[in-house]
Amino acid sequence: MILAELCSIILRLAELVFAAIVAGLNGNYLHSVEGVDAWDIKRFIYTEVVAGLSILLAVIWLIPFSSSFIHWPADLILSVCWFVSFGLLVEYLDGSCGYIFNWSDMSFDSTATCAQWKATVAFSFLSAICWLASAILGVYWVRRHREAPVTVHRRRWYRSRY
Repeated sequence: MILAELCSIILRLAELVFAAIVAGLNGNYLHSVEGVDAWDIKRFIYTEVVAGLSILLAVIWLIPFSSSFIHWPADLILSVCWFVSFGLLVEYLDGSCGYIFNWSDMSFDSTATCAQWKATVAFSFLSAICWLASAILGVYWVRRHREAPVTVHRRRWYRSRY
């Protein structure tokens, strides 16, 4: 089961990195639009909350114990939250920055707002996939350890010297 623990650590690190990237890019956007009504930027606030929660839980569950596998329901819920965030961000772009999966107009200057949005969308999807893979790994680990055959050694009813 060392392979499962190694995969769990790699997935937790990826979840942590992807959530930090989304939190940074999304936080930068939220900082640049301060003073705007919160109702207009609700999807970005939701994404920031999900990213913050993901960072917190990934750091806590990064410690490699076998109990980190039993958190698969929370992994599944966070995966759903990330997929919702991905859908909200994709729906927000609605073609104003070009096709969502068109990566040809990317640049590294500080005014690349569309590039930041597309990167946020991409890393939110990657985070959702990692949380889902972590949930699947947790289900696999729990089922494998729960279905282990229980062997009971019966004592003989008579006295034995052995």
